[in-house]
Amino acid sequence: MLGEFSHQRMVAVARKEFLHIIRDPATLFFALFIPVLELFMLGYAIDTNVRFVATVVFNQCRTEESKRMIRMFENSKDFRVIKEVYSDAEMNSMIVSGKAQVAIKIPEDFSRQIEAKRSAQILVLVDGSHSSVAGVALNVSNAIALQESLKQYFSERTMLIESRPRILFNPDTRSANFFIPGLMVVMCQMMAIMLSANAIVREKEKGTLEQLFMTPVRASELILGKLIPYLVLTLVEFGTILFLMWSVFQVPIHGYVSTLVGLTFPFTLAFLGMGLYISTRVDTREAAGQMAMGTMMPSIFLSGYIFPLDSMPTFFWYVAFIFPTTWLIDAARGVILRGAGWSELWLHAVVLWGMGIASFALAAAKFRKRLS
Repeated sequence: MLGEFSHQRMVAVARKEFLHIIRDPATLFFALFIPVLELFMLGYAIDTNVRFVATVVFNQCRTEESKRMIRMFENSKDFRVIKEVYSDAEMNSMIVSGKAQVAIKIPEDFSRQIEAKRSAQILVLVDGSHSSVAGVALNVSNAIALQESLKQYFSERTMLIESRPRILFNPDTRSANFFIPGLMVVMCQMMAIMLSANAIVREKEKGTLEQLFMTPVRASELILGKLIPYLVLTLVEFGTILFLMWSVFQVPIHGYVSTLVGLTFPFTLAFLGMGLYISTRVDTREAAGQMAMGTMMPSIFLSGYIFPLDSMPTFFWYVAFIFPTTWLIDAARGVILRGAGWSELWLHAVVLWGMGIASFALAAAKFRKRLS
C-alpha cells in the first residue's frame, strides 16, 4: 500500500526541486531569459511591414522634376536612398552585392517628356531574392507614379508618368527561391552547434572524459578529433540540401558553388566553437540543448531569414550583424540568386573568417582552462 496522499511530502519534494533549479543558474537563466528575449524581438525588432528599403538612384535627368520624383519615393518611408550612382554598371553592382534592394533610374528625357505632355517613364529595378521587399516595392512605385500622374492631370498638364518595374533574379517571386537558401544556412547552424555541444557533454555523462585524460591524447587533439567529424557532417548536410534545392525545388544557382562552400566553412567553424563553449559550461545533454536553442533563436529571428533587416529599429539592425547567420544568409542568397562572386562578397568572407577563428579559439582556450 502506498498510503494516503501527503501534502507535506509533496511540498518537500517541490522544495527540493526548486532548490535544484535555483542551484542550476544556466537552466534558470535560459528558462526565464528566452521568453523575455522573444517578447522583445517580436515586439520591437520584428516588423512585418516592409519599410525603409535600401535604394540607390541613377538620376540621368537631374532637373527639378526628377528630384521631386525621388523625394516622393523617400517621403513614402518605404524607400531609403542610401546612394546616388552614375552608371548602369554601378547601379547593377549595388543590387548584386546586396547593398541595395531597389534601384530607381530616371532617364535623361524625363523632363522633356513632361514639357511635351508625353508619357514620362522611370525604371524601378527590384531585387527579387527578397520576395517580401519585391512585392512592396512594386506596389508602392506604381502608386507613386499614379499619384504624380493624377497631380499632373489636374494641373492641366495632361501627361502620364509610368513606373516600369523589373524584378531581378526571381521574376516569378517564388517563395522557395527566397526561403530555401536561408533554410539551408539555418539547418547547418542547428546541426553544427547541437552536435558539437553534445560531443563533450556526452563523455561527461558517461564518465569517459576522465578516461581520455589518462591517455596520451592532448587537449588540442581531443578538441579537433571530436569536432572534425561534425564539421564534415555539417558540410555534407549543406551539400545535400543544396543539391535538393537545385534538383527538386528548381531553385537556380547563378553563382559558383565553390564560393558558397568557401563562406560556409568559417560559418560552421564559428558554431562548432560556440557548441564547444557550451559544452564547457554544462554537464548534461538537456542543458546543452537548452543553451544551444537559446543562442540559435536570436540569430534566426534577426538574421533576415524571414523578416527584412531594413525594417528593424537601428539598435537591432546593428545587433543582427553580430551573428554569423546574418552574413551567410545574405551571401547564400547573393551567390544562388544574384550570381554574386568574391568581388561582391569579400567583406562577408573577412567577417565570417574572423568570427569563425575567434569563436573556435576562445572556446578551445576555455576548454583547455577547464581541463587544467
